[in-house]
Amino acid sequence: MPSVGNPNGPSKNRLAARASSARKERRKRSQAPKDKVAKADTTRGARPGLLPTSGPRAKVSAKKARKIEKRLAHAMKRKMEAEGEAEMKDAPEVEGEGEKAEEVEMGDIQ
Repeated sequence: MPSVGNPNGPSKNRLAARASSARKERRKRSQAPKDKVAKADTTRGARPGLLPTSGPRAKVSAKKARKIEKRLAHAMKRKMEAEGEAEMKDAPEVEGEGEKAEEVEMGDIQ
């Protein structure tokens, strides 16, 4: 008597075809270039080598970059003042003491 498979399940041929196509898709995904432009960025005008013109990955304009830099500098100044490292504007600058110490050290080497 010949062996007959389950009539409700997929045939062996169909199972093999499904596994083969899954392997092919997996291989395609792993070989895809990592620097490929995302589809969402492509809709915003991005191409290989060009950033999108809007959205989070868009290039920051020069004006916006200057504003961001000013904000960062101001935030750093506030942080330093909070820590007690405020810049002393009225105190005289003393530079002579550091040079004398170096000369003494050099004198010992000879």
